[in-house]
Amino acid sequence: MPSVLVLVTETPRSIAALFEVSLDIDAHVGSMRQSGERAVDGVMRGRIGLGQTVTWRARHFGVWFTMTSKITELEGPDRFVDEQVAGPFKSFRHEHLFEEADGLTRMTDTITLASPVFGRVAESLVLVPYLRKLIRKRNQHLLALLESSAE
Repeated sequence: MPSVLVLVTETPRSIAALFEVSLDIDAHVGSMRQSGERAVDGVMRGRIGLGQTVTWRARHFGVWFTMTSKITELEGPDRFVDEQVAGPFKSFRHEHLFEEADGLTRMTDTITLASPVFGRVAESLVLVPYLRKLIRKRNQHLLALLESSAE
């Protein structure tokens, strides 16, 4: 059974702005500088769209990984899903949900993943905490981009 990670981020910026920056390859690369992550195939710059793929190369836990993700669902500006089609996980699905709540835009990241080794033990002890920190950092970077573009 896969593990599920849910992370909620709120901002006064519009749903449309947060949705667009969340689909931007360059913004993602900027948010992942610490891992040296870069796009190496597929959509490598700008906005990725429905049915399109991007292959990422990044260093995590001191090891280089390659993962290809595909946008499998896109209902702008409310929701999109990217899923691993090749890579290190047994399965990896990331749903991005955008909604208005109390005058703010709420982005909810729901990641469902399965580890290829050590199953739930690896997921709960290593992968879920690591991904929570990584996605939180990514989201803070996206919000900073929106703040700087609003000035």
